[in-house]
Amino acid sequence: MLCDVRPKPVLPFAGRYRVVDFSLSNCLHSGITDIGVLVDYQRSALAQYLLRWQLTNGAAASFRIMEPKAGSYLGTADAVYQNLEYAAARQAENVLILAGDHIYQMDYARMLAFHQQMNADVTVGVTSVPITEAHRFGTVDTTAGGQIVQFVEKTPQPTSNMASMGIYIFNRAFLARRLAEDARDPDSKHDFGYSLLPQMVKQDRAFAYQYDGYWQDIGTVDAYYQASMELTRHNPTLDVNGARPVLSQSHNAPPPRILHQARIINSVISPGCVIKGRVENSVLSPGVIVEEQAVVRNSVVMENTSIGFHSIVDNSVLDEALNIGGFCYVGFGGSTGGRPEITVVGKGAVIPPHTAIGRNCKIHPRARPADFSASVVPYGTTVAQSAILDESTLDSRGETRWVRESI
Repeated sequence: MLCDVRPKPVLPFAGRYRVVDFSLSNCLHSGITDIGVLVDYQRSALAQYLLRWQLTNGAAASFRIMEPKAGSYLGTADAVYQNLEYAAARQAENVLILAGDHIYQMDYARMLAFHQQMNADVTVGVTSVPITEAHRFGTVDTTAGGQIVQFVEKTPQPTSNMASMGIYIFNRAFLARRLAEDARDPDSKHDFGYSLLPQMVKQDRAFAYQYDGYWQDIGTVDAYYQASMELTRHNPTLDVNGARPVLSQSHNAPPPRILHQARIINSVISPGCVIKGRVENSVLSPGVIVEEQAVVRNSVVMENTSIGFHSIVDNSVLDEALNIGGFCYVGFGGSTGGRPEITVVGKGAVIPPHTAIGRNCKIHPRARPADFSASVVPYGTTVAQSAILDESTLDSRGETRWVRESI
């Protein structure tokens, strides 16, 4: 739901940053300054953000923003195939392909050195994940020397916990040949994980480059929430300052105002925030207002959101420009499972005063007080803006269902 109003790479993270800042900053710190960006879903929003990023960083990097030649890309491999002339024009010997929706710090020069040392046709960045989470990723099996013998994309029963990070280095000429073959295959999904890499592993020199640092794919609300909560620990695994993400713009907002009665515990408070209440184990983006006697705990609150007098926000992700009225409780109730069950409130929603919203609820972007049929929203309920509901969002009983299961 957070990405119904924006592409995932520009999702706010760590208060002042956007997710794509980390991949772009990794490029700059690895000496890569000529970057082609393939855009599709909500392409104008991402393109505008990248232009602001480039203007802020001046000559530090140059972008070429590449849209599909017609319609949408058929898959990740098709996206690169349609734009091979970008690398060809630069006479690049190797091509580095990255996802723009992962949080990590990495020196790509080390991976390139490994690729060259192994005389590989393709090198895949991999990292170990809990086996219970491995089904979310492509997984690899390797020999003792690191050569990949099997690549399986998002299988329900993975045999390996070595997950593909969505980071690939190809020999350019070799990549062009394999992409052309894939484009001619009418049965292909034209995707690196589902189509290209499984075939290359069978016939080419494919190697795994193991990365042991922090890496998080924020493809689900739970993953995004957990990565954000990691920042509130005393010794977080991810050191945002150490990762040196480069901002798209310098936030000239004044320092946060912490009033004398306020209390802040283990939290990230961004410039421009006004804190009159209590904030615990939370991440607040610029311009957030927490009124007197309000409590925010175990939550992510994005830019320019206001939390009213005597309200409580707990185990929630609040999108940008929200207005939480007074005496509200967002995220009440205990968890029914091992992980916290997150309530998500979409961008621009207005929560009327004296409203209680349970755990694991979804409040649609731009929902208004008239969309709340009662003052209590029970566990697991969805509140949608009635004016934009259509038949595709209703199940056979006429109740709201959510088509998109990802973030």
